[in-house]
Amino acid sequence: MPIQNVKTPPPPVPRSQMLRLDLLPCFDAAARTLSFTLAAQELSLTQSAVSRQIQLLEQSLGVALFERGHRSLTLTEAGEVMQRATRDALERLRDASARVRPGPGLRQVAMTCTHGFASLWLIPRLARFTASHPQVDVRISASMDIMDLERQRLDVAVRFVPSSVGRGQALFEESLQPLCAPALLRDKAAPLRQPADLARHTLLTVEKPAGFALTSDWDPWLQVMGLQDMRMKNTMHFTQYADAVAAAVAGQGVVIGRLPLLQSLVNEKKLVAPFRSGAAATRRGYYLEVAAHADHNADAQDFARWLRAEAERP
Repeated sequence: MPIQNVKTPPPPVPRSQMLRLDLLPCFDAAARTLSFTLAAQELSLTQSAVSRQIQLLEQSLGVALFERGHRSLTLTEAGEVMQRATRDALERLRDASARVRPGPGLRQVAMTCTHGFASLWLIPRLARFTASHPQVDVRISASMDIMDLERQRLDVAVRFVPSSVGRGQALFEESLQPLCAPALLRDKAAPLRQPADLARHTLLTVEKPAGFALTSDWDPWLQVMGLQDMRMKNTMHFTQYADAVAAAVAGQGVVIGRLPLLQSLVNEKKLVAPFRSGAAATRRGYYLEVAAHADHNADAQDFARWLRAEAERP
């Protein structure tokens, strides 16, 4: 009986040459930030611990991943190859783990926006998205800070910025117009038919940082109307714009309406524009930005499409 050739299996890779998978998150953080210090802060490690983990990874690969300058850190050609592979692998692992975990409410979309956009525009509409995506948990980080989507693991951002520097897709631009409760228009003792009549009413305004006028949110509109020197009956100051809007709905005064942020309140007749004309453009707008890692999150893509569709609704 002829002897059959049997292939000899390749020898196992020595343990010293095996890729240390536990070191990849540290490398990913350092490659994204190009800083061992920032990577340490992100991972809650010391700077020396991050440096040591990178050295161990480089030793296991037998190649340098970073070029270390006096005050700079750059990826080598090998480092760039490893960063692309590591980023892709970690994203796939995150997506896979999210899909295989049991239990409801684990599909998530994380977004950041301003407080005003969240409370006055997004939240009143959000039920329409959750009705069609009942298993998706939308996490909203409301802040005036410009958050880094990749570092903070946020999928979507709606930025309120000057139109000249807006990034991503414009949802809508902003214009200003005074708004008040319908009951205020029926007050015969203090008519409100033309802009100059505002002098008889309480202006609701939002406090600004030191160095700004007390009515800074009103100033662009007052200047367009030629009323920058007008003296008001009195003013009520709030720290949050949403609180000033709530006071206007309650009939306590006139608020400078930021449209289309307050369009739903106008549609519901909770707020009305006392003057037929007089909207002033601010040259600022709301811009939709989607993180690169959200390309692998179908729910985030659906949420971004829903935001664009809602912005087009009258």
